Amino acid sequence: MANEATGKPIYLDYNASTPIDPAVAAVMRPFLETDYGNPSSGHWASVPAAAALEGARRQVAEFFGCTVDEIVFTSGGSEANNLAVKGLFFSRRDRPSHIVTSQIEHPAIVAPCRFLERLGATVTYVPVDGSGLVDPDDIRKAITKDTFLISIMHANNEIGTVQPIAEIAKIARAHGVPLHSDAAQSVGKIPTKVQELGVDLLSVAGHKVYAPKGIGALYIRRGIAIEPLIHGAGHERGRRAGTESALLAAGLGKACEVAQSWIGMPATQRLRDLFWDRLRAAFGDRVALNGHPHRHLPNTLNVSFAGHVGAEILAEMPNVAASTGSACHSGEITLSPVLEAMGIAPEIGMGAIRFSLGRGTTQDEVEGVVDQLRRVLA
Repeated sequence: MANEATGKPIYLDYNASTPIDPAVAAVMRPFLETDYGNPSSGHWASVPAAAALEGARRQVAEFFGCTVDEIVFTSGGSEANNLAVKGLFFSRRDRPSHIVTSQIEHPAIVAPCRFLERLGATVTYVPVDGSGLVDPDDIRKAITKDTFLISIMHANNEIGTVQPIAEIAKIARAHGVPLHSDAAQSVGKIPTKVQELGVDLLSVAGHKVYAPKGIGALYIRRGIAIEPLIHGAGHERGRRAGTESALLAAGLGKACEVAQSWIGMPATQRLRDLFWDRLRAAFGDRVALNGHPHRHLPNTLNVSFAGHVGAEILAEMPNVAASTGSACHSGEITLSPVLEAMGIAPEIGMGAIRFSLGRGTTQDEVEGVVDQLRRVLA
């Protein structure tokens, strides 16, 4: 908690987690108090839970522009990513397996790929340019006769760069290779209709879109065969065993419904741009933008303060919640894999801070952070 010297808490880490929207909390409350039945039980106590579960599935499907049978509820974005990557791999276990992904994917994609490499899969990690953008032509060149999956995130969680998914989808389709996209950071911020993107699988994490932690979903296009990671009874049409949580599903469904009116986030985009303008005015060439100048999420601003360490800057601003682009281990500063893949020089990258704005961010908060940065970096 902030003290009097630093002022009230300022939350600028919405890419890490969002608060639960009041409308989301309201639809969840009955399942905390009275509607406790198992959705699969088939008696009177299961009716409200089953109705809520399928109602939520319909809301999520409408949000992504797909059918209800193409939505699988998961425990979050990490499980959705693992189900996409491993599920496709194990569905074709006896055949040569090659994956194409990028060097700046979330660990929930990189770690499953590394795991599958130990089981015999081969993985091509395509590079990105200095703005964090994947070149679709690199995807095309990486595809082989054994490629069974392309997985490229929609928008990067650290720098906010938005990838050309629709263009990559055309390449994937031309080669008959399924395309998965981790959309955890883009859902609710920019359009994520699966038909427009052209994806075959798409992951969402509830706590990035003002729903609770512990719930996510995976869109799986009809016709895509996938092996479950969790075996048991035939929940989620046999694709993910385990008693479904009507509580959490209802929260995600409502969050997707609410998010419809937030797509584009124009007010947040204006605040984000104002923030960047204020930083440039205050620090000139001592501050650098990390990420694409135009193809970026409306809420994400990743900047580097040359000659400084991001974690040390934030330590001097204890009331500000934000994230850094480097880590300190045994006195040594290491860049995040994302900044490293972009070719950011260590003396620049070590000063990186990600400020991610949200629905509740105000101009006073943005101005207050700039004032504190002036004080800390004076």
